[in-house]
Order: sequence, then structure tokens, then C-alpha cells
Amino acid sequence: MVLRVGNASGFYGDRFDAMKEMLTGGPLDVLTGDYLAELTMLILGRDRLKDPRLGYAKTFLRQMEEGLGLARERGVRIVTNAGGLNPGGLAAAVRELSARVGVPVRVGWVDGGSLPLPDGALTANAYLGGGGIAACLRGGADVVVTGRVTDAALVSGAAAWHYGWGAEDLDPLAGAVVAGHVLECGTQATGGNYSFFGGHDVRRPGFPVAEVHADGSCVITKHPGTGGVVDVGTVTAQLLYETGGARYPGPDVTARLDTVRLEADGVDRVRISGVRGEAPPPLLKGGVTRIGGWRNEVVFVLTGLDIEAKADLVRGQVEDAFGKARPADVRWELVRTDRDDAASEECASALLRLVVRDPDAAAVGRVVSGAAIELALGSYPGFHVTAPPGKGAPYGVFDAVGVERGSVVHSAVLPDGVRVVISDPLRTRVLESVGEPALPEPLAVGPTRRAPLGVVAGARSGDKGGDVNVGVWVRGDEEWRWLVHELSVERFRELLPEVGGLRVVRHVLPNLRALNFVVEGLLGDGVASQARFDPQGKGVGEWLRARWVDVPVAFAGAG
Repeated sequence: MVLRVGNASGFYGDRFDAMKEMLTGGPLDVLTGDYLAELTMLILGRDRLKDPRLGYAKTFLRQMEEGLGLARERGVRIVTNAGGLNPGGLAAAVRELSARVGVPVRVGWVDGGSLPLPDGALTANAYLGGGGIAACLRGGADVVVTGRVTDAALVSGAAAWHYGWGAEDLDPLAGAVVAGHVLECGTQATGGNYSFFGGHDVRRPGFPVAEVHADGSCVITKHPGTGGVVDVGTVTAQLLYETGGARYPGPDVTARLDTVRLEADGVDRVRISGVRGEAPPPLLKGGVTRIGGWRNEVVFVLTGLDIEAKADLVRGQVEDAFGKARPADVRWELVRTDRDDAASEECASALLRLVVRDPDAAAVGRVVSGAAIELALGSYPGFHVTAPPGKGAPYGVFDAVGVERGSVVHSAVLPDGVRVVISDPLRTRVLESVGEPALPEPLAVGPTRRAPLGVVAGARSGDKGGDVNVGVWVRGDEEWRWLVHELSVERFRELLPEVGGLRVVRHVLPNLRALNFVVEGLLGDGVASQARFDPQGKGVGEWLRARWVDVPVAFAGAG
């Protein structure tokens, strides 16, 4: 019997009523919730400093006040990584909630993955696989709470339990990992954050469901009557999100993204098949977060005429005011949002953004706020700022590290309290890049017109530590023959000058008619460091789509 797995959260802070919507909107066997990200681990680490009993996603408990009874009535198992840094604490809180609301449930939790804290670190965790989840479900758990497992493990662990897969069932496991990757970001699979959003009503997209089969293939869909859309494009976009090459490594299996095949399977249904799996890499991925220093920010508003001169004036005044107390890192960015002969003051204004960083909190506090505000009556005409500068705030740094499997104890604590140690895979395989596949014959282009790349191609981008990936895809074979030859690494660099001298790697995925570019270091020390205007790189793909290229007029919309 097919396993129906839904998702009700793509991040800590996602739509609160999604759990109720998913539990009441259609049939499910398992409901997952993904609450963790690199930034979230830093947030939970700071919570734990204030109260050692915390370190988990508190909103999950509030959702479960109603969701516990609904899941029990419908026979739906709940699997979530909301445990964060304290899965045992959250499991105990769920049991307390169960007693308080009078809904008896069996709670299991996954332990392990915490690493010794390096000097200055706030959190350190290995990414675990789905084995502990499967063990808890086999042990009769109605609710399974984990810490830092891989996002896809919420689905692959549930599927391994349902179908009885073992460590050597690599192809089915890989298929379930791909299904989990599509589900993990919630409504990004159902029309959210989608390049071609204008073709659908995506004001309130429903959350996704994967119907997982015994061979690991699946159908991605959503509950009837919910908003958004599931089509080959929305699934392709999410498949490319925050990935790298054709090999997608995890603790249990490496999924080959170059083997994935997508096809429409009816309205709001996309079938994923053909996924091949390989033995996982010998090292686990680990993540370390730490406070990197302190930052402050001031945004000056420059209105009307002489924008460049006004910017030069206030830059010079602030730099002079810093004197010897200048913060270690000072960055200025002039954003020309102004228009000539504007009909509103806001449209006549540009923004000059000052961001400062320093290891010392005092170096970004009064030094910066005083330098900015004391100019209020003695600088450029029309002086004002978007908000008064504060005292500054800490920023975080995320480091990805390799972790020896033998140094991590992965265990499942069953509802009856029995602890089961999860064994490592019998074999591993060193992760190697896949060579570029044979490319199709170049398209005989014919007449072209200057147009944005986005009239032909969709894109989605996101962060992995300090790197950003930009997945670009097209919807037809002729467009693919054009894109794969048009968008080389060199052309990518030309279109996105901010890439500069950073290393860019292009991965070709013909089955998806997609290219995946990985830009190393564009985001500095990662999202928590807020080193860039778009700290998670979410808009890089849309910036690329907005750049103009010579597009064949034969393609729909290119004229």
C-alpha cells in the first residue's frame, strides 16, 4: 500500500495553521515538519544559553495542542526535527502536553549527533540519517522527535519503516530522499517562490504530499482544494534548490540527481521515478555555529538631485567621525532606487547602506550611531535615515565540517524507554564529482531578440554555508539545446558581475533540462553573518533571469 507523507513546515516560523490544514485536508499516513536550518541552529543555541531546558522549536508544541488530537483521530504519525538541540526535552514536553489535553500518544525520539564544542562555538552537530526515525516508528511511536537529521531523512526514515528497507536498498532509499528533498521546504514545491508564478494562483499555496511507493518512486501532489500548483516546473525548481552536483550525498545513501525523471501524472500530480542510489560517503556532514562578532547598520535616504554627491558627502563625514575608532569592517552600498521627475518622495529617493562589523561590541555601537545621527543637521540636504541606529547585534558564522562516523552515536529512544543504537551502513563510497554528460547538438538559433533570460528559463537559488547555488531550467527540448550551450560558466560570470573572481562550478542535469551553478563564497560566512544584501542568496536566481541576452524569437514570449 502506498505511503502518503505530507509536510506542514519548511522552516521555523512557517504558516502556523498548516498542521491543522494538512491533518484535515485529505488522507495521510505520516505528517512531517522541518523546522531546522543553519540559521535556526544559531537561534536555538542562543535560546539554550538563556535556559538549558530550551533549544527546540517552541511553535511545534503550540501547533500540537490541536494537532495531537487530530493526528490521533486520523491515525497519522508525526515526524519532526523540531527537537533541534534538545530532542529529549521536546519529547518530554509532548508527553506532558498529551497528558494535559487528554490525548494518549506514544512518543519516541532520536538521540545523538551532538559534537564536542570547538573553542568559541555555540552549537556543533552531525547530520544524522533516517535510521533512528524508522526504529522509533517500528517501536510503535505516534510522534517522533529528532534533532539535526538531514531534512530529507524525515521522509526516507518513514518510508524505510513502512516498507522494511535495509541499508542495502539504495535505490528505494535514494528515491525517498529525493521525495524528502522536494517536501522539505513546504510550499516551494507547490508554487511558492516560483519563477513562473504569474501563471497560477499562488497567493496561499497548499503544502505538498508525496505518495511513496515500495520501489522508492513517488507522486508529488497536494490536498484537494488547496491553493498553488504542482507541476513539473515547481518540482524541478525544488529539486535544484540548495543542491550541488549530480551526486546528492546523505548519511544513508547518495542519490543520483542525474537519474531523476519527472512526468505529469494528472492535475497537480508529478511522478518521480528512475532514481538511482549509491553507498553514502564515509564522512558525515557536520555543522558548527558560533558568534562571529558584532554588526550595526544605518540606511541613509538620499532624495532628489545630486544623489552621488550627497552619498560622497555623508560617506566622508562618517569616515572622518570614525577616526581611529573605525570598525574592523566598513561597507557602503548605494542603491539607486530613485527616479527622475518622480511623482512621490519615496520614488525620488535612493538608499545609502552602511554596514559595520567588529569582534568588539563597543566598536559597532555608539561609535556608529553617534557618527550617523550627529550629522542630522550638518550634512546633505534632506538628511534622514530609515530607522534610528541601535547598539548593534551579534552575528553568527556557520562552518560545515566532515565528521568521522565512528565518533557519533546515533540512537533511537523508543516510547517504552528502550534505547536502540543505529548501526552505520555496511559500506561507504568516497564522494566524487560526475563528469559532464554528452551535450545535445547546439540549436540552429535563427533570428534573436534582446530579452531577459527569464522569458525562457526559470531559476531558484539558495544558500549552503557561504556558497550559493543557482539552478536554471527550461521547459522544452529546443530551449534546453539553446540553454546548455548559451549559459556557460563564462557567460554566467558576465551576467552576474558580483561573482567576480569566486570559483563557479557548473553541473549539467539533462533529465531535468537544468543547469546548477555553485558559487563558492558569495555569502561570506553564511546567512547568519548577514554579509550580503541578500544573505541567503534567495534572489540571485531571479537577478540572473532579469539579465538580458540574445533569445531566439522562436521561443514563446521571446518576442
